[in-house]
Amino acid sequence: MAQAASTARTVILTVDDDPGVSRAVARDLRRRYGESHRIVRAESGETALDALRELKLRGDQVAVILADYRMPQMNGIEFLEQALDVYPGARRVLLTAYADTNAAIDAINVIDLDHYLLKPWDPPEEKLYPVLDDLLDAWRTSDYRPVPTCKVVGHRWSARSSDVREFLARNQVPYRWYSSDTPEGQRLLSAAGQDGERLPLVITPDGTPLIEPADPDLAAKVGLATTPTSEFYDLVVIGGGPAGLGAAVYGASEGLRTVLVERSATGGQAGQSSRIENYLGFPDGVSGGQLTDRARRQAAKFGAEILTAREVTGLEVTGASRTIRFSDGSAISAHAVILATGVSYRQLEAPGLADLTGCGVFYGSALTEAAACQGHDVYIVGGANSAGQAAMYLSRGAKSVTLLVRGTSLAASMSHYLIQQIEEAPNISVRTGTVVDSAHGSDHLEQLTLRDVTSGHTELVDAQWMFVFIGAAPLTDWLEGTVVRDGCGFIPAGPDMTPDGQPPKGWELDRPPYHLETNIPGVFVAGDARAESAKRVASAVGEGAMAVMLVHRYLEQS
Repeated sequence: MAQAASTARTVILTVDDDPGVSRAVARDLRRRYGESHRIVRAESGETALDALRELKLRGDQVAVILADYRMPQMNGIEFLEQALDVYPGARRVLLTAYADTNAAIDAINVIDLDHYLLKPWDPPEEKLYPVLDDLLDAWRTSDYRPVPTCKVVGHRWSARSSDVREFLARNQVPYRWYSSDTPEGQRLLSAAGQDGERLPLVITPDGTPLIEPADPDLAAKVGLATTPTSEFYDLVVIGGGPAGLGAAVYGASEGLRTVLVERSATGGQAGQSSRIENYLGFPDGVSGGQLTDRARRQAAKFGAEILTAREVTGLEVTGASRTIRFSDGSAISAHAVILATGVSYRQLEAPGLADLTGCGVFYGSALTEAAACQGHDVYIVGGANSAGQAAMYLSRGAKSVTLLVRGTSLAASMSHYLIQQIEEAPNISVRTGTVVDSAHGSDHLEQLTLRDVTSGHTELVDAQWMFVFIGAAPLTDWLEGTVVRDGCGFIPAGPDMTPDGQPPKGWELDRPPYHLETNIPGVFVAGDARAESAKRVASAVGEGAMAVMLVHRYLEQS
């Protein structure tokens, strides 16, 4: 039976069929929000709906609803879908076990889910309260209306449709997906005056139709910041992965006027990871998306400006000023620059793959496609941590997951904990000494030809899904002619740049370069783009913070 106080404070409602868990959630909520909100507790979906209807009749406001996913008679998604009819403006949170995250992702489209939390949420100060604080702030500032949602209409096997969904998801922009061959998809196309020849169609929350939008246009229309507010900053950080976000947090928190420029979405490769289990301070693991979201909010809290969908094409040095040029011809300048451009997955060279990229063949995790892999055979190319994390994530819903590894074992490139998990997963198999020889399909991937690297024997297998993680290429081509790079495109810095102790060519200062400083004074590099970097999330964050410390040292001596 629902427990409710008699005061007229705004309500936070929680429902869980396990009495112990229900009491624990209510206890943690009261400890933080009890003075300013009524905490209403229910132990079944039906009881919670009755409580919501009673609250509605009395004219009470409900700000947040937390529902457990696994409940008998009515699961959390079914309950939240009905709760929408009673309180459409309430923020919705699904409590899930680790094995149920696919259900939570599905719920984003079904019920406009605002967030999902993994159980257990201890300590609440880290895993529960920051999420609830943000949701309560959003509820208060939205005039209690539902979260504005984009609508995306596209073809199931369209590379650009997949890219748009991935862009919106990684930038935390709520959207609903409609296949162009469904009745609702056809209705939306007709309303926008389109016949379906040009896809995807994106309809923004204010009703504006966007036909085949480029990322910068899409970003601007959905409310992401794309235009700098100033022409000059203390620090420009290029790249929004762990190193760039770490630099933005520390730069802004220490008083530097900081702007972070990201060409796609913050988080980098780490932001696409389904699960990071060896990051310090998260013993239960954390998804790349959750880690990225926290870091982005943290940087914004300290005043860092974050620009999305802006491509940097050049770096110029004019006296003490460092100027960053964008692809549209505009520019901003700063006293110092941190290059945290990260890396991208290398393209797999095999006949047929280029035409099928985005149509069954994906580079990186493409988490937006995970739900569609349910019950299918999935192939993953690669033998490092990113491939292992994707295999574990996809194995929860896929019929089978096959890791294709060129080498003789996983031990050379994958963390031991991931190897153990893969060995224990009943539907994951590892084929070493195997490469993709070619891919086949008309409008989407249908078959793969696999080749044994030792014997040369080939085998044709049915496949609709393949995810590729085969090493990294640094995103540094735009620095040609300015910042020194090695033969692979990575950026040497500090002692790695001058192993003989001599300053780099053209260096004009009477001091040697600082540890993360490039051949241009005041331009630093951090994270995966740096030559000889560790290629780990923790080290990238650390380098971002260290680079800011060195920026301060540089500014003090300039």
